[in-house]
Amino acid sequence: MAPSHNRPPPADPADRRKVTTKSLLRMKERGEPISALTAYDHTMGALLDRAGVDVILVGDSVAMVVQGRETTVTVTLDQMLYHASLVSAGVERALVVGDLPFMSYQVNADEALRNAGRMVKESGVEAVKLEGGGASICETVRRIVEVGIPVMGHLGLTPQSIHKFGTYQVRATSAEEAEQVKKDARALQDAGAFAIVLEKIPANLAREISAALKIPAIGIGAGPGCDGQILVSHDMLGLYTRFHPRFVRRYAQLGEEMLGAFRRYVGDVKTRSFPTQEESY
Repeated sequence: MAPSHNRPPPADPADRRKVTTKSLLRMKERGEPISALTAYDHTMGALLDRAGVDVILVGDSVAMVVQGRETTVTVTLDQMLYHASLVSAGVERALVVGDLPFMSYQVNADEALRNAGRMVKESGVEAVKLEGGGASICETVRRIVEVGIPVMGHLGLTPQSIHKFGTYQVRATSAEEAEQVKKDARALQDAGAFAIVLEKIPANLAREISAALKIPAIGIGAGPGCDGQILVSHDMLGLYTRFHPRFVRRYAQLGEEMLGAFRRYVGDVKTRSFPTQEESY
């Protein structure tokens, strides 16, 4: 079902009813767009939750925007467990999803199941996300779902495969690759995935996939025709500025504001104007 053109009003942040995988299905059915953002610590998770964000992803993007790495490939499962535990501890309403990092689920379905179980048991997230389609990935999704762990898929540009692609350019621009993405989306749905992230694919293709699926398709750089949208919080806040994809809308320039505040603090310390008598005991 495609999102309705008669969009409902924005979600009320005061509505504290718990978001579940079933909630997301109902949102798709009634044409209510799903809002999703990333978080990597307790403070950010709690703020997103208070703002009314529906889905909070503890993304492996932490490797780039927090750890300063060049790709997402380097982050480990233990690091993801740590960050996910911080986020989940600060969230009451939103559905918290933990990214399974590179090589934590690709070896075989048994290892993927163990690692998904660790993510849920040790960090407190309510679902996991993994990248890719194809028979082996879908079998892994099926195994994880069978034990009761919800799985979110991820198609299109899959950052964990950046060394294979060699570029962050738009995916599925050819008819062959577009057909494969559609096939993989249906296969992930059939395997039991509760939602799919579509990253950096043509808007018309994303709209077609969203309309064909019963489960929500959440876009990032995939146009307005998806059932929801997700961005990396550090991107949309202007904290991570190493590059600026055109699909990222900057809602703030916190990096510049923080830099200014730090410089003022340094100046106040150097001139002995901080602390004042009123700020002392």
